[in-house]
Amino acid sequence: MIREVLMGAAAALVAFLALNGLDVTPVIFLGALGVAFWFLLEGRGAGRRFEMVGAVRGNSGPSPVTFADVGGQEVPKRELMEALEFVREAERVARMGIRPLKGILLAGPPGTGKTLMAKAAAHYTDSVFLSASGSQFVEMYAGVGAQRVRRLFREARESARRQGKQSAVVFIDEIEVLGGRRGQHGSHLEYDQTLNQLLVEMDGLAADDPVRVLVIGATNRPDLLDPALLRPGRFDRVVHVDLPDREGRLHILKIHARGKPLARDVDLEGVARDTYGFSGAHLENVLNEAAILAMRAGKAHIGQAELREAIDKVMMGEKLDRRPRREEMERVALHEIGHAIVAELVRPGAVAQVTVTPRG
Repeated sequence: MIREVLMGAAAALVAFLALNGLDVTPVIFLGALGVAFWFLLEGRGAGRRFEMVGAVRGNSGPSPVTFADVGGQEVPKRELMEALEFVREAERVARMGIRPLKGILLAGPPGTGKTLMAKAAAHYTDSVFLSASGSQFVEMYAGVGAQRVRRLFREARESARRQGKQSAVVFIDEIEVLGGRRGQHGSHLEYDQTLNQLLVEMDGLAADDPVRVLVIGATNRPDLLDPALLRPGRFDRVVHVDLPDREGRLHILKIHARGKPLARDVDLEGVARDTYGFSGAHLENVLNEAAILAMRAGKAHIGQAELREAIDKVMMGEKLDRRPRREEMERVALHEIGHAIVAELVRPGAVAQVTVTPRG
């Protein structure tokens, strides 16, 4: 609103001077400089507003997620909970002279529950939970990323004090964007400044701080991280979160089946067996797609047929309308049978079904 008023006043001033026979060239030149300076300030201000809303204030607060809500990751959960005891038993840790735990890195494929585990960690330690993505710290203006890192840690401490908590969990997803190896970017100054600020903030965490801050990072490319992040005293623990096994997939399916009207003949164990290589996100999508198929068919319950179709859709995509010739079908069938035989020989039980249905 203010910008529009000022622009209107400037245009009126130029018109007034021109009508009175005065040279308006200097006024236009100064006005252009002022507009350029205004847009520069707007860019920096937008960065600050984005930082405040997107990276911090929009994602702070207590976490309602518990470790019981995280399925199929019993070993990583156990490792993480053991590490979190250093935060829960802070007084005993201090008496024993143990260096406080500053950071935990969750490494694994996408969709395996790393974000859920970070939220559960905040609940487990009775901490305030703040989340941000690594891409939120990347900016074209030098110094903006480092400023956002400082504000994130400051907001963590302030939120904990406001809510009467003694600890805060700062979760940074896609941390490889923020913490990649220094010098690997073409315009590396801003990236390096941002990473250096994160290292400074983590080095400044101490056991006697009024609010203890724990940093949890998540990545599916730990090989891209700068070695300085992974040394002792920063990310002290690396927890590997892999794809769930058969029992883990069954556990995840049972969690996501809550609140969904499954038919009595539904065999979730069979679904778990047929979804080899699926992540938790894939399994959640299978149940969601099955519910959509049941609703479209006008059914009151989700049956095994809908689950079977949902598995194929998530794995291979939608069915195509194209009808291949018989010769093509025979060639495809022989090709797929060859794949299935080799897969079974290499990893018995890996083949759930063989199909020649065209899918996109």
